[in-house]
Amino acid sequence: MKMVIAGAAGRMGRTLLEAVLRDAAMTLAAAFDVAGSPLLGRDAGETVGAACGVTIESDARAAISVGECLIDFTRPEATIAHLEMCVASGSRMIIGTTGFTDAQKQQIAIAAERIGIVMAPNFAVGVNVTFKLAEIAARSLGPAFDVEIVEAHHKHKVDAPSGTALRLGEVVADALGRNLKEVAAYGREGITGERDAKSIVFHSIRGGDIVGEHTVIFAGEGERVEVTVRSQSRMTYALGALRAAQFLSARGPGLFNMQDVLGLA
Repeated sequence: MKMVIAGAAGRMGRTLLEAVLRDAAMTLAAAFDVAGSPLLGRDAGETVGAACGVTIESDARAAISVGECLIDFTRPEATIAHLEMCVASGSRMIIGTTGFTDAQKQQIAIAAERIGIVMAPNFAVGVNVTFKLAEIAARSLGPAFDVEIVEAHHKHKVDAPSGTALRLGEVVADALGRNLKEVAAYGREGITGERDAKSIVFHSIRGGDIVGEHTVIFAGEGERVEVTVRSQSRMTYALGALRAAQFLSARGPGLFNMQDVLGLA
């Protein structure tokens, strides 16, 4: 499968390049980054110690046009621009970007009527199994248990809570028959009063080089259940993205997630 990597000079981009170059079933067709990136014109493989003959370029449209599938872990505005290019070229798309508005999510859904897309807040296989475990815990423990979600990431992450934390909140809220937008709360400060029994509260930690940690706490009377997943390497996300690309290779248009890819839906 001919792969294209967006944001190739970034931390996640370099990890994706390494994963693609190591996978015998994948071919790196193109890699691109924003204009002004110091790595433009360099061999994409050099960033991971394995020259491959593919140059990092700034022309996203040209790069997308030569591939079969784009992997995009960039930022919402860039991903939406790339989405239009993928539709125009008929390229499939793996979207790991988070922080989309509702309107942008709608644009992605409309595009999925023409191309195959896997979009997920987190592509790590373990994290997606955790989504399922959180759902099972919420259904089994029920409304008597208070729900708090704690997530931690590196100091460079620009959005909070993380997309993964928000997805965990959605999974738990759905299992409990709640609307997350109505019950979500974010941190605490000062005299807050007694906890709302239906609330799902998010707490975000940012510091150092933490790759990603998420814990859902179900706190009941005399008992507490915690579901935790810790990612030690960005490679877990990259390998999940490649698994999603392989999933799309046998499918037509549609909007899928990692639960579909892993058969957990």
